[in-house]
Amino acid sequence: MRIAFFVNSIESEEVGFTTTALAMVAVARGHDVYYVAPGDFVLRPDDSLMVRATVVPAAKYKDPQAFHDAFQREDAHIQTIDVRELDVIFLRNDPSLDSEDRPWAAHIGVMFGRLASERGTIVVNDPLGLTLAQNKLYFQDFPEAVRPTTLISKSIEEIRAFIADHRKGVIIKPLQGSGGKNVFKIATPNDANLNQIFEAVSGEGYLIAQAYLPEAKAGDTRLFLMNGRPLSRDGVYAAFRRVPAKGDLRSNMHAAGTAEAAKITDGILAVAEMVRPKLIEDGMFLVGLDIVGDKILEINVFTPGGLPDIAGMHKIDFSEEIIAALEDKISIRKTYAGAISNRALATL
Repeated sequence: MRIAFFVNSIESEEVGFTTTALAMVAVARGHDVYYVAPGDFVLRPDDSLMVRATVVPAAKYKDPQAFHDAFQREDAHIQTIDVRELDVIFLRNDPSLDSEDRPWAAHIGVMFGRLASERGTIVVNDPLGLTLAQNKLYFQDFPEAVRPTTLISKSIEEIRAFIADHRKGVIIKPLQGSGGKNVFKIATPNDANLNQIFEAVSGEGYLIAQAYLPEAKAGDTRLFLMNGRPLSRDGVYAAFRRVPAKGDLRSNMHAAGTAEAAKITDGILAVAEMVRPKLIEDGMFLVGLDIVGDKILEINVFTPGGLPDIAGMHKIDFSEEIIAALEDKISIRKTYAGAISNRALATL
C-alpha cells in the first residue's frame, strides 16, 4: 500500500500525535508512507494531479522519536507522485489551525482530496462529507437527542435571552475553530464580562451558545469510531477520559487537559449508535466523539487525536486496526473496481 498522510505542515507534526502513530504502524506493516502538506499539490495542464510528497524512509524504528526524526530531516527525500499511484490519502489536518494565518490552506485537503478520489485514490475521511463538516453547524444535522440545547447567532440580544432560559449556565464559543480556543462559560445574562466576550468571539463570525452540562466539570469521554462503529479490541474500547485542568472548563488536550482511562457504558454506546447512520452516510471513516452523560459536545471528523494516550493506558495500539481497515478497503476497491463510490468505500 502507498499511503499519504495530509497534515497542516510537516514541521508542526509532533512525536505524540496520532498521525505519527498511524504512519509508524503503516511503515512497520511494510507500506510506503508519505507526508503531504497544503502546498504540495500540483494540477498539471494535462489534468494529472500530482503531489510533492515527503518520503518516510522504510526502516525498523525503535520508537516514535526515531520515526519522527526520520521524516523531519532537512534533507528528507521529496518525491513527485501522481495521485493515481497512491492507494490512500488520509486527511489528517485541522482546518482551524490555518484559518487565520493561512486561510488559503484551511480547506485544501478537502478540495484536492475530492479530485484525488475522482481519479481512483481512496480518500478518508471522504472529502465530500468533510465539506459538510467545515464548521460546528454540521453538528446540528445529528439527532436532537444527542445534542445539548443550542443557539447559533450573532445577536447579543438572542444570546442574552438564551442565557436567561438556562439557569445552570451557558457555554459560548465560535462556530469556527477547535482546540478549546475562545470557549467561555456564562452564568447569567447580566454577567459583567458578557459584552467583552461577545465582542471578542463574535469577531470570528457566528457564535454557538450551548446549555451547560454540569457533568462536564469532571471532563468528557473521547470515543473513537471506525467505519461508523466504536473501535475496540479484546473488550477494550479506543477511548479515554479528558479531564480539564483545575479552574479550566476546557478538557482539550491542547488546553492542558489530561487523559485518564474511561469506562464505556451502555449509555455511551447508545449515543454512538444514534450518530452512526449519519457518519456512514457522509463517509466518515475515523471519528472522535466527545461525550458527556448522554450528550455529545463535539464530533471531531478531521483529526481526532489520543491514540498514543490510549496505547499508554491499555498497551493496545489501535493504529494497527486502523491501518488494517485501510488495507481491506484497497482489496474491496480492487475487487469491485469503480463500482463503489469513495464515500461508500470510506466506511465499509
